[in-house]
Amino acid sequence: MARTTPHDHSPTEGEPLYRRIAAELLGELRDGTIPPGERLPGERRLAEHFEVSRETVRQALQVLRRDGLVATDRRGSHATLPGPPVETPASSGFPLGAWCAERGATTRATVTWEAPPPGHAEALGVAPARPTLVHRYRSASADGRELRTAVTSFSAVALAEVEELGRYRARADGTGAAELRRAYDWMRRAGLTLHHRDTITPVAGTPSVRVTRRVHDQYARPLEITELVVDAREDALVYEFTVPAAV
Repeated sequence: MARTTPHDHSPTEGEPLYRRIAAELLGELRDGTIPPGERLPGERRLAEHFEVSRETVRQALQVLRRDGLVATDRRGSHATLPGPPVETPASSGFPLGAWCAERGATTRATVTWEAPPPGHAEALGVAPARPTLVHRYRSASADGRELRTAVTSFSAVALAEVEELGRYRARADGTGAAELRRAYDWMRRAGLTLHHRDTITPVAGTPSVRVTRRVHDQYARPLEITELVVDAREDALVYEFTVPAAV
């Protein structure tokens, strides 16, 4: 919910502030700033976003709940407007290339809070022994043959700026499944412009290749580094680019 212009809460005769906030939030739901079904930020974040008190946000959400536009469960509030969910293009999904798995393949993804692998700490600008969020992905064929592995380490900047990533620290024990498929979407929604640099190198003595992806934001701050290893005999890497229109 990145904002580039201030909100205008100029008084409207007879209309309470919480109703104006409800109307502004509804506008962001309708224009796709918050996709259908997406979890809303917490009350504190919404209060900062709209520059009002948490009580005003609470009342605004209640208005939208009564109209059936927002639903709340034990995990928080989420948009209920009809429409297709916004998906990240498969070829740029997270982790890099994880979307492509052969029929019958098994996949597993977990997150841990630990010191990053060798080489990751330097790329992220953190001390080698300092723990961070580490995501691991593995895809294997039905007969147990390893198809793809990926290890991603996130920077302190990513964890501080992207609320959805920061939440994983409390449950990053390596046991539960990690639903980070929309990590890049979350980063963009937090107002970060993503710059990717991918390096592809052969893995000596094997038919595999290693893809090293480094992602930084518009301020050149590192966000994450991913090392993906794929069997080049069985797999293909697909890159998709969106070129902005000429101004």
